[in-house]
Amino acid sequence: MSGEIGEAGGEAEPGETEKVAGGGGHTTEILRIVSSLGRQYTPKVYISADTDHISQDKIKELENSITQKDRYEIVTIPRSREVNQSWMSTVLSTFYACVYAIPVLLTHRPDVVLCNGPGTCIPICGAAFLLKVLYVKRTRIIFVESICRVKTLSLSGKMLYYFADELLVQWPSLLDLYGRCRYIGRLV
Repeated sequence: MSGEIGEAGGEAEPGETEKVAGGGGHTTEILRIVSSLGRQYTPKVYISADTDHISQDKIKELENSITQKDRYEIVTIPRSREVNQSWMSTVLSTFYACVYAIPVLLTHRPDVVLCNGPGTCIPICGAAFLLKVLYVKRTRIIFVESICRVKTLSLSGKMLYYFADELLVQWPSLLDLYGRCRYIGRLV
C-alpha cells in the first residue's frame, strides 16, 4: 500500500471520504463530481490502481488547482483486471486486490466510499462491505453510474447493485430495469 500526502490545510476533519479513480473517463467523471463536493468531505483519500499513473497525475492536478487546500492522499492498490486479462485470472487478481484493500480501509476508516465504476472500485467496496458486516466500520458505499450507461448498468454497477448503500444513475431509463437505483440527473 503506497500513499502520497498532499498539502494539509483546513480545520476539523468532519468526514473522510475515499474516492476511487479508474483509467480514462472514470477518472474524469469522479474528479468532476469531487470538485463539486463541499469541504465537509475532507480529508480526501483517492484510491487508484498501482499501474494507473495517468489518474494519479489528474488527481494531483485537480488538488493543486484548488484555491482552498484540503488534506488529500493518493493510495494505490493492485489492479483488479488488466486490459485483455482472461476472466479466469481476473478472479484471482480481484481477490488479491480485495485482500489488499482491507488494510487501506482499516487505516483510513472512511465514512463514505464514492465510486463510479472502474474495476478498482470492486475490491474497495467489497472490503467496505465486509467491514460493515463484521461491525468493524460502517462506511457508506455510494456508486454513481457513468453518464455513458444509458440502457444497462456497468459490470461494476451490477455487482454493487445489492451491496451499495446508494446506486445513483444519470439516465431515467435505467430506473425501469433497476428499481433500487436513484435517478439524480446529469452530474458531469
